Amino acid sequence: RYKNTQDSPMAEEYDALRVLPAAELAREWARFKDAFAAQIELRFDGERAALAVVDTAIPPPGYTQVPRVSVITLRAAAPPAAEKVDWYYPAAFGDHAVRARQADPARQKWHWSQWQWIRDDSRSQPFSLTEVFTRRPWHKTVWVYLAAGFAHILPLGADHILFVLGIFLLSARARPLLWQVTMFTVAHTITLGLSLAGYINLPARIVEPLIALSIAYIGLENIRRERLARGRLLLVFAFGLLHGMGFADALRQFGMPPDAFMTALVGFNIGVEFGQLAVIALAFAAVGFWGRGRPWYRRWVVLPGSAVIALTGLYWTITRIEF
Repeated sequence: RYKNTQDSPMAEEYDALRVLPAAELAREWARFKDAFAAQIELRFDGERAALAVVDTAIPPPGYTQVPRVSVITLRAAAPPAAEKVDWYYPAAFGDHAVRARQADPARQKWHWSQWQWIRDDSRSQPFSLTEVFTRRPWHKTVWVYLAAGFAHILPLGADHILFVLGIFLLSARARPLLWQVTMFTVAHTITLGLSLAGYINLPARIVEPLIALSIAYIGLENIRRERLARGRLLLVFAFGLLHGMGFADALRQFGMPPDAFMTALVGFNIGVEFGQLAVIALAFAAVGFWGRGRPWYRRWVVLPGSAVIALTGLYWTITRIEF
């Protein structure tokens, strides 16, 4: 029901579970796993199979501000003559991505299907059990990851929305605004690609507070300065490098196709760029179109808006730091 578990009335219970050692969390999980399996469906040719949890690997707590990645293994018997399989995972458990692997151990060949990203309470499209999976056309891969990138900004990217709004508030003209957004996109593209390829691996306990701090800094700079500083582009580029590592965490959970890595990466970044431009367009329609250049614009729009951004960023910074 909640995109952010802090909004749930059970938030304190979730927080208590997040800090438990793996063995203690496993005992809590054991009480829930049968109910969990009962709500998931695996169907062969439309007939539901009985699923059972056969293994669970729970890591140590780590950085408790983000979910720990546990691996739950479920098993079901497939009818020998089955031709298709589909999967259902309740929306109450969250958005998810699903794919299937065809295994031919005798020939040492394995074929992965393309990802299906399911954001509503629907079941997956059927996966064939009789035909070898083929590569999705490049334009379909671009579209899937473009949609994922856009959704990571609107409506899911509160961090990035506030950062882009901070850029928007101090930029009175379109050209410097677009330059800053472009620098931000170039920077997060670099670290996103390097992180997904395994060349950069900063832990979330460092990246997440720094992203929040970058939001606070942009808001404070807007209050302190009336015009763009010469180093603003460099600053936005540096902060973009941080945000790219945050994007990588989200995209890593969704998965990247190894045979179309660059296509998916480009598609995701195009989606992010469209999301950022949509935020700017909405902000311009709400306040920029009516107020830019007016004497009251800075006093009644830039300063209050930047103060809200700065305070929110500072609050997030403090709450994301684990002492």
